[in-house]
Amino acid sequence: MDYKKTLNLPRTEFPMKAKLPSREPEMLKRWDEMDIYQVVREGRKGKPLFILHDGPPYANGDIHIGTAQNKILKDIINKYMVMQGYDCPYVPGWDCHGQPIEREVEKQLGEKGEGMDRVEIRRRCRDYAMKYVERQSHQFRRLGVVGDFADPYLTLAPEYEATDIEVFTRLYQKGLIYQGRKPVHWCMSCETALAEAEIEYKEKESYSIYVIFPLVDEFEPLKDISKPKALLIWTTTPWTLPGNVAVALHPGLDYSAVDLGDRVVVMASALVEEVTDALDHQGYQVLATFKGDELEGLRVGHPWADRDSVVVLADYVTLEQGTGCVHIAPGHGQEDYLTGLEYELPMVMPVDDRGSFTEEAWDFAGMNVEEANPAIIRDLKERGLLFGWGKTTHSYPHCWRCKNPVIFRATPQWFIALDLKSDEGELRKRALDEIDSVSWVPPGTRRSISDMVEGRPDWCISRQRSWGVPLPILYCADCGAEVITPESLAAIKDLIARKGSDAWFTVDTKEFLPGSVRCLKCESGELSKGTDIVDVWFESGVSHLAVLRPRKELEWPADMYLEGQDQHRGWFQSSLLLAVAYAGSAPYRQVLTHGFVVDGEGRKMSKSLGNMIYAQEICENNGADILRLWVASVDYSTDMPFSTETMERISETYRRVRNTIRFLLGNTFDFDYEKDRIDWQEMEEIDRWIISRLHRLIAQVTEAFEGHVYYQATQAIHQFCAVQLSSLYLDILKDRLYTAPATSRERRSAQTAMTEILLAITRMLAPVLTFTAEEIWGHIPESLRRLETVQLAEWPVYDEGKVDEKLLEKWERLLKIREEVYRAIEEKRKQGEIGTSLEALVKIFVREKQMELLEAEEEFLPTLLIVSQVELHDIKDYPGGTGDEIGPLVIVESARGEKCLRCWNYRETVGEEGDHPGLCARCRAVLKEIS
Repeated sequence: MDYKKTLNLPRTEFPMKAKLPSREPEMLKRWDEMDIYQVVREGRKGKPLFILHDGPPYANGDIHIGTAQNKILKDIINKYMVMQGYDCPYVPGWDCHGQPIEREVEKQLGEKGEGMDRVEIRRRCRDYAMKYVERQSHQFRRLGVVGDFADPYLTLAPEYEATDIEVFTRLYQKGLIYQGRKPVHWCMSCETALAEAEIEYKEKESYSIYVIFPLVDEFEPLKDISKPKALLIWTTTPWTLPGNVAVALHPGLDYSAVDLGDRVVVMASALVEEVTDALDHQGYQVLATFKGDELEGLRVGHPWADRDSVVVLADYVTLEQGTGCVHIAPGHGQEDYLTGLEYELPMVMPVDDRGSFTEEAWDFAGMNVEEANPAIIRDLKERGLLFGWGKTTHSYPHCWRCKNPVIFRATPQWFIALDLKSDEGELRKRALDEIDSVSWVPPGTRRSISDMVEGRPDWCISRQRSWGVPLPILYCADCGAEVITPESLAAIKDLIARKGSDAWFTVDTKEFLPGSVRCLKCESGELSKGTDIVDVWFESGVSHLAVLRPRKELEWPADMYLEGQDQHRGWFQSSLLLAVAYAGSAPYRQVLTHGFVVDGEGRKMSKSLGNMIYAQEICENNGADILRLWVASVDYSTDMPFSTETMERISETYRRVRNTIRFLLGNTFDFDYEKDRIDWQEMEEIDRWIISRLHRLIAQVTEAFEGHVYYQATQAIHQFCAVQLSSLYLDILKDRLYTAPATSRERRSAQTAMTEILLAITRMLAPVLTFTAEEIWGHIPESLRRLETVQLAEWPVYDEGKVDEKLLEKWERLLKIREEVYRAIEEKRKQGEIGTSLEALVKIFVREKQMELLEAEEEFLPTLLIVSQVELHDIKDYPGGTGDEIGPLVIVESARGEKCLRCWNYRETVGEEGDHPGLCARCRAVLKEIS
């Protein structure tokens, strides 16, 4: 007889091989046909809202691992919240304007772009952006991300652009927007001002020079010294010296007049030895010491100008490096600018938009500032003003897009005032107060954004580029004054809302301005449009007003913003400042921040480094679910390493989970949960134990999801599948599942437990393994799923009544003994004395307390240990022992009897007379029952 046919072997169409790269697109097609987003929305209609507002990525290239990680995290959260019973409308968005897109278009145009009409450049930028909106939309959906991709928000949409004008208008009317000539980060390559968020710091090698500024005025403590006297400054930006107007000293520091032989120089007393060593000057003498504030107001000679510079005081002068004497050029630095305001110093700016010196820079006119450095050093040396030079490597601001060093340069720009006193209070202080009202994940990120808001200068919102929303500012053609009135702003907003921002560059002012709009200074009606566009961070920063407010399915403020850590300087901050300025409160209740994806060497992935990995590659080679599992398996609060080896490890984790699910499906094929399930109290003890473990898992995973520590959730699920289930419970269960009568209470008890595990794990996997969970859902009996998608299923609920603490404690003790037994069995295997564990008879020697535990389970022990026979002995009877051993001690021998042809256990009842001499008594009884 073929006894295999009498076994309850697993049956399932759920495939062992996932073949995700081919199966996932098929599932996407089905989701598109059923309109999965609307199906899920309809299924949660009337439920409480949860709004995760999407931060708009730039529409300027295919998505890479970092972009994918961000979108997947958002999707995991949305899907979890849906399963928790929330209605989660999710509107993806794209940042369609700005320098990144314009630069790509300029690269494509090459020389053809020089002198091209601005309107044509904008048309090409629009086409480029829309191309990548479509591409990225497809790529995000390929990742399993569900959202309203049929109607996303785009910053180039006329109604969105009109919101930019509306917010500008509100802030201008509150007096928060002003024009000023102050130093800003200026990119010489891109020829535009940059925001703080558009700056990245990299190492740069610079000249390091010591320069003499001769004292012009007599200084009382040095009046009897006949040698030339001077202040000694140190700088790493020689090119800023033509803009010098002052030298700053700290008022409370001690300064010394140091005789260096041919002259006397003044520097901070604490730095004398360090400076003389650096300049290799031996044998100096300190002639006098005085406080910095004693020199205030003295004049010093300028290297080139006919005017003198002046000594000023500043608390920011430190002893960290240099000489304690700081050269001041108000047009080239924020602190210098503030000192200039305090002392009413002139703001000299001899540098043009391209970073070249103007005629104001004397013999250096026409030179680029970087090229001029050697020429300036040579000239200073010839004039006897260079006291020493070298080179130093230091952190220096670079343009985030072209990667070139930037300069500080004073130009007329438009700013948002952060410290303007008003009835509402200073914007900076109100923003800091709102930060404290928001939940920040991880908690330490609260300090990051607070520090950045606290330390940032006024926000420069004007840009000298073509592709963007224009600043709604008119200028008088006769007197040049700016014209900003309620009527002009309303007309501009209406024009852009109707025709889009291109209309600013194509429609004559007379066609959209009321006749009442005139210059407030000279009353001329001849007005021209400004050419500056608004900072893209301003554009993305109004998204909460442009998207959450008008869409009926959304609400303001958002429940969550979620982006990378760089957005503390970017979108998180710009959104906060504009929301507080416009509406008085933060635009979000919670902010989650993640780190960057880095390569195996810890470098942030970027095109410039050539280490970028695109999401499509992973989808084509491994499948989106593998990428999603990686996202949920790493600690996003720090930088996340990504490599081929990482994918291999994640794929192995996925295989273990999938195989566990397949076993559960395969062994519940003939089980009807409604008719066949066994009540909790009547289940086999090991089945009640695993259900207790399951509910502990549900509590652990739910807590991890609620706390946004997803890697803890996925680790717990994987551990449960690989250890508690596959290596333990399901392994122990096989004998009962396969050999017991199909409809026996013992088998139905196991199937009840497995079905509950299957349903719970599938739902807990659904937010992460979105495709695989849907595939599993399709193989679960229809009576159990009832819903057409797992995305509408409810999150499993922790049931305290199904957690038996005494049972868990008991089984913890049993499993520790099991570990000892398995170590002994493994040793016999290595020695070649046995093959499978079923070939073993195990003798366990234990003390009285352990004996009580094991004797109560004596009949079950062979099943628990997956051996054929178990004998229990007092530890005092252990051969060669002293009786003092703690135990358990284990002896493994060959099992007695013959191998049963049906269950493969060794039994002394095999071979007894009867119809089936090759079977054990238990299997003969089963065959008799099922025949």
